[in-house]
Amino acid sequence: MQAVFTYTKGMVRTDTSYCPGCTHGIAHRLIMETLDEMGKLGDTIGVAPIGCSVQAHKFMNIDMCESAHGRAPAVATGIRRVHPDKTVFTYQGDGDLASIGTGEIIHAAARGEKFCTFFINNGIYGMTGGQMAPTTLIGQKTTTTQAGRTKEQAGSPLRVCELICAIEGAVYVERVALNTPASINKAKNAIKRAFEIQDRKLGFALVEILSTCPTDWGLAPEDAMKWLGENMIPYYPLGVFKEP
Repeated sequence: MQAVFTYTKGMVRTDTSYCPGCTHGIAHRLIMETLDEMGKLGDTIGVAPIGCSVQAHKFMNIDMCESAHGRAPAVATGIRRVHPDKTVFTYQGDGDLASIGTGEIIHAAARGEKFCTFFINNGIYGMTGGQMAPTTLIGQKTTTTQAGRTKEQAGSPLRVCELICAIEGAVYVERVALNTPASINKAKNAIKRAFEIQDRKLGFALVEILSTCPTDWGLAPEDAMKWLGENMIPYYPLGVFKEP
């Protein structure tokens, strides 16, 4: 019998607490699989703040710590400066990084802090009830924009990669997605590239990962993948925005 799935050593064997169809699990595995292949599981420290990402420590078989909402970059800065020999990353959602944590991520990039940020963008506040996030698309319905987000009321959705790549201390910025097998392979390559940038001590690296939230989008998992491709990618184009 041929095995079609095996656990990477970086993942804890436990039941998931994520909703059916949530792509956090895919992102977790890609990060842990990459660290395993690079031989870094025993030398990595991850930081996860409030949001669905707060569950990451249950699944990632590495040293993890939690931070206050939006403050993961500040915590990662302290960890990396005290332990410059460790691999350090933050794992943050869009309600966290692009809202309450905007100042933190911008200044971490401006200082050229030598850690990686993996930014999960599903265009909504997933953990707290499906409210509008800074990345919610125009016309997208949420619990706080029941008729759909409007530019007049809430402005335009924030494009984080385009913002961060303008900062000198950010040396590697890429946006990927998790909606197809091919895009998942590209996402893993971007994650590896970010860790390699950190190894070389070149500066700050950010990988934005377009993800789904079937529960708060009100879609079946398969439909959510399709919606991501048809609606999010046109507004949030994939690709490398900055590299050394």
